[in-house]
Amino acid sequence: MGDLTGKVAVITGAGRGLGREEAIQLARQGARVVINDIDRPDAAEAAHSAVEEIKSFGGEAIAVFGDCADSADAENLMKTTLDTFGDMNIMINNAGFCRDKTIFGMSDDEFDSVVRVHLRGHFVNMRNATAHWREKAKAGEAVYGRLISTSSEAAIYGSAGQPNYAAAKAGIIAMAMGAAQLLDKYGITSNVIMPRALTDMTAGGQTAEMFAPPADGGFHAFDPANVAPLVGYLASPEAGRISGEVMVVWGSEVSILQRPKLLDAIANPKGAQKWSVDDLHTALGEHYNDSYVPVWGGYTVPPF
Repeated sequence: MGDLTGKVAVITGAGRGLGREEAIQLARQGARVVINDIDRPDAAEAAHSAVEEIKSFGGEAIAVFGDCADSADAENLMKTTLDTFGDMNIMINNAGFCRDKTIFGMSDDEFDSVVRVHLRGHFVNMRNATAHWREKAKAGEAVYGRLISTSSEAAIYGSAGQPNYAAAKAGIIAMAMGAAQLLDKYGITSNVIMPRALTDMTAGGQTAEMFAPPADGGFHAFDPANVAPLVGYLASPEAGRISGEVMVVWGSEVSILQRPKLLDAIANPKGAQKWSVDDLHTALGEHYNDSYVPVWGGYTVPPF
């Protein structure tokens, strides 16, 4: 099960954390892996270390450096992958970082930089991967394509101190769902994971204690390695019918996000005519009555 022998996988942000674990997982399943990370000394060292770890158990891997959200760097990533391995079958977008502030204290750059890396970083690599697969299909060649995008529960619950991050992660879901619809006719899947894990983004600040390994050395629910098997499964032939799904994964749990749906419509009691403000107050007041609890007041936000 999960045999990826001969398949080629690209993972962005794969020098450390989730991306590294995903790269190792796919390599153990037989995939040839391209580890992408930013061209910076610490990231380069981590990426080369991941390559060497994969090679140590007989896997194939290379490191390609560049900004995941830069079109030229993304094109180089694709070209190097094709020149080295001859194909590209699995695109996992994972790279990201945080610049946390509340909305009234956030600068333009703090907003733009996070949206750029998360959302645009997904876009340019998804564009290159899907264009490659479409050209193969148009040429009559067999296509094996898997898109796996990385979002966060911040996209559905919101995040008071991360309006940039939450917005970008919501955009990733919308883009991945559109890709799933578009690519279905080619047999290409597009799915989204929402991991809870100890990474560079959760290792400091208020989340540090929450995500820390247990003092007694027991099972670490937030170990990034716990996320990797789901990625391996979604990349596999056995998951060929699963597309357009969003899954929360951590510890020993996988939760499938229920698709949004409209509640029953509230119709104007006066019939087919424009609402008045008074009538809306009467009708909606029955729903938003004294027992109503705002959506952010009815639950404890999970760690993400």
